[in-house]
Amino acid sequence: MGLIKAVVGSVVGTLSDSWKDYFVCDSLDNNTLMVKGTKRGYSGSDEVITNGSGIVVNDGQCALVVENGNVLEVAAEPGQYTFDSSISPTIFDGGMDGIRKTFEDALERFSYGGDVNKSQRVYYVNTKEIMGNMYGTATPIPFRVVDHNIGLDVDVAVRMNGEYTFRIANPLTFYQKVAGNKADRFTKDELLSIMKAEMMDKLNPAFSRISQLGIRYSELPAHTAELKEVLAQELNAKWLEDRGIEFVNIAVNSVTIPDEDERKIRDLQMAAVNKDKEMANATLVSAAADAMRDAANNANGATTGFMGVNMAQNVASGLMQNTQSGDASGGYCPFCGKPVPVGANFCPSCGKQLN
Repeated sequence: MGLIKAVVGSVVGTLSDSWKDYFVCDSLDNNTLMVKGTKRGYSGSDEVITNGSGIVVNDGQCALVVENGNVLEVAAEPGQYTFDSSISPTIFDGGMDGIRKTFEDALERFSYGGDVNKSQRVYYVNTKEIMGNMYGTATPIPFRVVDHNIGLDVDVAVRMNGEYTFRIANPLTFYQKVAGNKADRFTKDELLSIMKAEMMDKLNPAFSRISQLGIRYSELPAHTAELKEVLAQELNAKWLEDRGIEFVNIAVNSVTIPDEDERKIRDLQMAAVNKDKEMANATLVSAAADAMRDAANNANGATTGFMGVNMAQNVASGLMQNTQSGDASGGYCPFCGKPVPVGANFCPSCGKQLN
């Protein structure tokens, strides 16, 4: 049994009139991954492909000729084909990597006598990119925040959502290992649950590799190319072998972390910056300026406000002396990381007792 390519094109032409029967699939929507072809003709049983019948393949489709559950023909190039039971099996792969080798490895030779006890069908597999597959982290995923410039290395809990796309890269593997001998159609809803779980499982190692590039969690929506590349490496080895499915792309709608993690990163960054004496002095000058502005607007009176300014200046003076002497150790609160003067018993920022 084989297929002879009759006419290049995607629309049934006048040759259909000369075929005993012909099989066609007008369209495959985004939810349909595989469907049994519609037989049009008058030769009898729907489970028999009459010698000389036509098979039409449209763009974005791959036709599989199946007998008793065994795939005996593959046609992934758009066009019109004539079924000939007297020739050897052929394959039109349309440049889809892996189909030809899989077909040659799995093919079993049969003799065809047109017996009516054989079940012969044509299935059409959707080879277009399948869109609109939503994902979201049900529980937070660890994300490592690394900043080598200031020595920052801390884990935070990330929540992320968006959508991803995939396509069936090897229709033969998809039929043999996933869709089976379906009576009518196979939809993506039957796969999305397990695919989403597997993708979420691969986000942990993907995030680890992304963080090593110095990309922060808040920058992920702008770095989907890197995330796509890492996820493709993590997923495709399994998806292609087990299902003939290829991960194509991912879009990130939002990435969030808890407020306490955000504060922790901000405080650690400030503490790291203030280890530099010049940066610490600049921070204190800025804080003093803010305090003076607040004092001028103090509803309790300028005297009370400027008492606070004097206290801030005393704190600044003590810290500046400490940093200028070259001894910055002990000049930061162990609780909040903010600067404190030498000999202070309480942190002026968080109010906690220091000794």
